[in-house]
Formats: sequence, structure tokens, C-alpha cells
Amino acid sequence: MIDNSPPHVLGHGGRVLPAVTVDTYNEELRDSEGFVGDRASGRAFRAILDDWRERLRARGDDPFGDTPTSEISKAKLDKLLAAGDPLNAGLVHTAVEEFAQELATVVRRFLRLEGWSGTERIVVGGGLSASRIGELSMGRAAVLLTAEGTAIELQPIRNHPDKAGLIGAVQLAPSWMLAGHDAILAADIGGTNLRVGVVELNMKKGDLSKAAVWKHLHWRHRDDRPTRDEALARIATMMEELMEEAAGQKLKLAPFVGIGCPGLIDEHGVIVSGGQNLPGNWEGDGFNLAVELAGRLPRIHDHEPVVILHNDAVVQGLSEVPAMTDVSQWGVLTIGTGLGNARFTNRVRA
Repeated sequence: MIDNSPPHVLGHGGRVLPAVTVDTYNEELRDSEGFVGDRASGRAFRAILDDWRERLRARGDDPFGDTPTSEISKAKLDKLLAAGDPLNAGLVHTAVEEFAQELATVVRRFLRLEGWSGTERIVVGGGLSASRIGELSMGRAAVLLTAEGTAIELQPIRNHPDKAGLIGAVQLAPSWMLAGHDAILAADIGGTNLRVGVVELNMKKGDLSKAAVWKHLHWRHRDDRPTRDEALARIATMMEELMEEAAGQKLKLAPFVGIGCPGLIDEHGVIVSGGQNLPGNWEGDGFNLAVELAGRLPRIHDHEPVVILHNDAVVQGLSEVPAMTDVSQWGVLTIGTGLGNARFTNRVRA
């Protein structure tokens, strides 16, 4: 089914966007043990690995010694998986297998939802998907789902997750609004990391399929434990730095800023729920991220910047719009601090 309802020109947390309708997002499925999505998050993988380490330690064989699981990088796990000692590799393989089963379970639960009915393809993004352990987990989950007869394509996001959450922001505005400009500012605010970037439009006749990150800055805010005001100031500083660099390279920025962040976003730009992992209190009517950030940014080519906010999984999923022309209904799962989710229906284009 293709949606042909008219899009809203601009709006926070918009459901009808230029290319797609956002059927549902930020679903918080629960079972007797809590949120179902927590079973397929980055933290869940670490918990599984930690559990198996404890079992080995009981026999004196933990290959990671005293190193906390939280301090073992994905790159190190990938290396051990490829060429490590058999015990080390076997431990990581075991964690991957168990996590893949959890991911398959989560996918099944989403497909039972009315808003996810008829989903033809699911793209998996988020930080874990960019690693080999994430790729293998996804591949194994796909095998399990296929073997049981669940008709769904499961594939990794095309762009690196660090960039996908920025690239997708170009799909939040109609292409005619961006015409005559070279790029936009975008930010991807997660529970652990924050990225701000300049996304080149590379637009021809309204086609944004070639949009790409020109430059981006990264801040792992969880390490610094900033207050909300400190985080906002840092975001604004990062954006101003990129604005100056873009001006130096004669890149004409549109007075538009696309922001992706966790949670349910209302039409006023308020984070209604789901922002618990952000630094400070970002939820509720007492705080408006779009308004606060816009007030800290300088004018862009004599225009006040318009800041549009949407859920981070939605924005990351929107980076896949150019690759989804062969399906009608598709979704995204992002494996990060938590599990982000969104389901889309493609719209009819004139």
C-alpha cells in the first residue's frame, strides 16, 4: 500500500513527510521482564557477554581477565572474532549467537504490531550494526527468522550509522525548500554520543539520493556527564564551528537544522517521553529542545535558522529512503544505548 496523503511542509515529529509516512515509531513493547527492545540493545549484548564471562571465571578461564566488559571495545571484539585465541573467539561467538536469538525475538514481536503489519524489509542501524559482531548477529537472526518461515528481509543500513543519523535529516524538509542551497546542518543526539555535521545535498531536480556528510564532529557526552545547559552550549558551539568551516569553503547552508534525538516528539518540539538517557531532564513541557537550540545559533545568511526535531531512529531510517523504492512498507531498528524503531510507508511521488 502506498500513502498519497499530502505532506506537512515542516513540523516536529511529523508523521507525513515528503517521501514517506511514519506509521509508528518509538514503540515501547513490554513483557514480564520489562521493555522487549532492551533485549536487543547494545547494553543487552554487553550483559550477555558479561554473563558468559562470569561462567568462565567460575572455572578460572575468563580470557579478558580483570577488564570490565564495558571497557572492551567493539573493535577489539571484532579482532578476537576474526583472529583471536580459540577460547576468546569462542566466547565472542557464543555472545553473538545468544544476542542474535534475542534480536530475532524482538523482530517477531514488532511484526505482530498493527503498525508493523505488512512490513517487507527491516534495516538495522545503530552503533552495534557498524561492527562485525553486529553484522554477524544480524545475519544469524535473519537465518533464524527465514528458517521458521517469517517473511522479512533483514539488512544492515547502507551508510555508516555515525553518518546515517545526519543524512536522514535532509528528508525532513521538502526539496523545494532546500533548492538553491548546498548543504544543511544536522545533529544526531544519542544516549551516549552526540554528532553534529554538515550534510551536502548534491541535489538535482529535487533528488536528494546523493546527500552525504561533508564533515562532522563527535562528542561522547556520557564520559563528561554534562548538565543539560552544558550539553546545549556544546551543541551550539559545534554547529558554529561547522558553519564557519562551511563558509570558508563557500558552501551555502540552508537556514534549516535537522535534529534526531531519542523519544516521542510532539508537534511543538517537546520530548514527551523516552529521553531518559540524555544529559539532564529533556522531557516535558518545561523544555523545548528546538526552541532552546535555535536561540543559541547565529543567523544563517541573514535568516533565523529553523530547527526541526524528530526521533533519532526515524531520522536514521530516513537515510535509507533512496534505497527503498522497490518496497512499499519498511522499518528500521537501531541498536544503540537502547533499541530505536520506526516503520514507514512510501508515498506516491508526482
